[in-house]
Amino acid sequence: MKLTFHCSVSLRYFVSLLFLCLLPFFVSAQESEQRPTIRFVRNPDPAPDFHLAGLDGKPVTLAGSKGKVVLVNFWATWCGPCRAEIPDLVELQKKYKDRLQILGLVVDDDDLDAIKKFATRFGINYPVALATNDIRIQYGGIPALPTSFVLDSEGRVVQKHEGLRDPVLYETEIRSLLGLPIGNVKAETFEDVGEIFLKNADRATELPGVDLSKLTPEQKTVALHKFNAEFCTCGCGYTLAQCRIYDRDCKISKAATEKIIAAAAGSHAAPTSAAPPQPSSPVASPAPEKPHE
Repeated sequence: MKLTFHCSVSLRYFVSLLFLCLLPFFVSAQESEQRPTIRFVRNPDPAPDFHLAGLDGKPVTLAGSKGKVVLVNFWATWCGPCRAEIPDLVELQKKYKDRLQILGLVVDDDDLDAIKKFATRFGINYPVALATNDIRIQYGGIPALPTSFVLDSEGRVVQKHEGLRDPVLYETEIRSLLGLPIGNVKAETFEDVGEIFLKNADRATELPGVDLSKLTPEQKTVALHKFNAEFCTCGCGYTLAQCRIYDRDCKISKAATEKIIAAAAGSHAAPTSAAPPQPSSPVASPAPEKPHE
């Protein structure tokens, strides 16, 4: 009886000790899952350069910011979210002025005098210039405002943000790219499959609003190839894959991709069993179906 009691106590002691030893690992794993995360493109593409004249007449180029982290911000004076984030951008430029360069590119607004007055009123302390249509196209069309591209010190686009974002996110990304402490924030990388540049849509294996779940791997490959080979007829000038990323509400590209999926799903359907030939009406056996490539 005493032996059993001692064994029971020893076992409970051992289990408690083991739990206490492993507790830090469980807590660490839980904290790791809850840590805030920032994401940067893996193997990023160089940002398209431009040569514009600023509001003060000085040249505005990416080359002029070589070696700095750059935030290319597309905006307009009439855009509410754009106006809301400008004070935060001004503060970021002031705080990291020696290592950060914000460039404000105005779109859908060509009243130069009004833009100058706006810049003065809001105390904009970074270069502002009018974006040409060609620049907009090179940066993916800019379907929403504001849209900001984050560039590393080598001039490569590592992230893109559409709409009004928390300034803490921008600052954390900037600090990470500058090699400065970012607390317990985790930095991850991802492959650009059209999120940053539409030209990379051909890397995507999934597209917004496109259900490929019912296709076999071979059928999915065929469908994705056609998405990137055929162009949308909505007038956007993009492939079907690019249009799905650029405009998720486009009914034309959605219908076209659904048609391609239906065709792909039926292309390798198993043939139905033919009824056995009637003895009274003998017919020649059909030739074997050519195997699919």
